[in-house]
Formats: sequence, C-alpha cells, structure tokens
Amino acid sequence: MKTRPGVELAGLTDVGCSRENNEDSYSYWEAENDSVFERLGRLAIVADGMGGYEGGQVASRVAVETVTETYVCSNETNPQQALLHSFAEAHLKIQERARENPSLNAMGTTCTAFALVNGKLYFAHVGDSRLYLLREGRLRLLTRDHTLVARWLEAGAIQPEEAANHPQRHVLTAALGVAEELYPDYSSEPLMIRTGDVLLLCTDGLWGQVNNDEIQNILSSKSATAACNTLVQLAKDRGGPDNITLQIMRILDIPRRSLL
Repeated sequence: MKTRPGVELAGLTDVGCSRENNEDSYSYWEAENDSVFERLGRLAIVADGMGGYEGGQVASRVAVETVTETYVCSNETNPQQALLHSFAEAHLKIQERARENPSLNAMGTTCTAFALVNGKLYFAHVGDSRLYLLREGRLRLLTRDHTLVARWLEAGAIQPEEAANHPQRHVLTAALGVAEELYPDYSSEPLMIRTGDVLLLCTDGLWGQVNNDEIQNILSSKSATAACNTLVQLAKDRGGPDNITLQIMRILDIPRRSLL
C-alpha cells in the first residue's frame, strides 16, 4: 500500500485455521490531491461479515467499498460527519443487496474505520472489531464491543474473567445492515495524534486469541509489517478459529497544516 510520507502502514488478512472462506474485508485510502488530503486525510477500515457462506463475504465487502466511496466523494468539511454518513450509506446498501437476493437476507457486518486528518483521529464503529491506540508503550482500546457479553459486563451482571471465555461473547448487538436504525459509536471530539503513536484496527479473530499485553509488546517492538505477520501467526498458533484481519499504522511525523 503506497502512502504519503509520515506513516508506516501494513495490513493483512488470513482465513485462519477453521474457516473455508474469508468473510473479513479491509481497505486503506488516502487522497492524492493535496487539497482533498487536507480535508479528508487518510482512511482505514476493517469489517467482519456474517450471514452464511456467501452473505458474510458480501456484507463486509459492500461495507468497505461503500464507506470508502462515500467518504472519498464527501463534500463535508467535518471528517467525523463524513464518516458517519458513510456508515449510514453502507447500512442501506447492505440492506438493499439483501432485498435483491433472498439468500443474503441474514447478512450483516461489523465495521470499524478511522480517518486521520491533520494530526486528528476521527473514528466510527459498529460491532466487535476494534480500534486500539499504542502510545508511549501503553495500549488503549478506543472502541467498545457491541456484544451481549460486553453489555452484561458494563451492567455488572458478569465479571471480566467470565466474559473472556463466555460462550456468547461473540453474539452481536449491533451490525451494519441488520436493524432498521443504525447508531455507530464515535468520539464527540477528535483525538490529537502524536509522533510515535501506533493505531491498530482488527477483527475479533485477532483479539479473541491474542491478549492486550501481547498486542502491546508486539506493536512496541516490531515494524508494522512484522507486527502484522507475528500477530496473525500467534492467533493461528492458538487455533485460529476465525478469520484474522488487521491494519497497523505507525505515526512517523505529524505534518503542519498547510495554508490553502
């Protein structure tokens, strides 16, 4: 993936050890035009589809393509609003495809995306894919899982040690294309990014097998490409029961905003 100076980027997807097909999708985009780059910056997305052998693949692919296309064509001056509009369009597009083909009527997908614009991080999120920030050697989860188990944990109905291996830990409470209404999570204010920060987008095929301490250590000690390879292999060494997809962006420099 070719990028402008300022970041080190790598992405990887793997079918894992138990699945026959890969229902994950991911994408990266950045504007070639300087004025568009000033307004929309860089966009990274991961999605984890569900809904049968074909449905999951279709849903995640439609989500990634629609979010990218809508964001790229946006006239919004606020990247956060452009992201949210892109998610709304993807939600409708998945539902439209399902209506056209009854065999896809149960499909949906997680979707987690971030935009990095002028040193500010914006994100939108639905489902249980995740966005992490590594800063000064410490890993921080920026998203919250939309799952039954996460809801029970927040309510104090179960303990963290129960949640880790609960049989319903991957049952989603929100996904693109599923419910009539869509309410993505997002930050009310963008996060200021620093030189040396590392951003990780991943599906549950990674974080379900590799714990936060391990992710933290690998991101801290390896290049983006080497970290991708190491994390995927570690998940597979532990059985790789699901597809595994991730993107890693290391911030090498925060350019000053140009005066247009």
